[in-house]
Amino acid sequence: MIPEKMLDVLSHEGVVSIVSHGSEGPHVINTWNSYLTITGDERLIGPVGKMNKTESNVKTNNAVLVTMGSREVQGFNSKGTGFLIKGTAAFVYQGNEFNEIKLRFPWARAVLEIKPYSITQTL
Repeated sequence: MIPEKMLDVLSHEGVVSIVSHGSEGPHVINTWNSYLTITGDERLIGPVGKMNKTESNVKTNNAVLVTMGSREVQGFNSKGTGFLIKGTAAFVYQGNEFNEIKLRFPWARAVLEIKPYSITQTL
């Protein structure tokens, strides 16, 4: 399900936007492509520093939208491409993946786990 081109995007630096939705409406936070890892079962995981509003929103509505891109990867018509991911999110505070993320990012207090159910190339 994870397109090869998306894996290519993640191998280049770029901004990732994560949109959650709570009682006050949509909330957007950003992270970096290089912070994300694709697991063997095709989840996206990454370190959580603050993300307090996102965490609060996910507790009541775990649906998220994620966008990512890179100017370095060929798109449909020219250099540069991006993806829209629809999925569900969870915050993980312990376990092997948490320990692995904590080794790479000592400042991480949790792991953001995103399970995609739709991935669309946008550029």
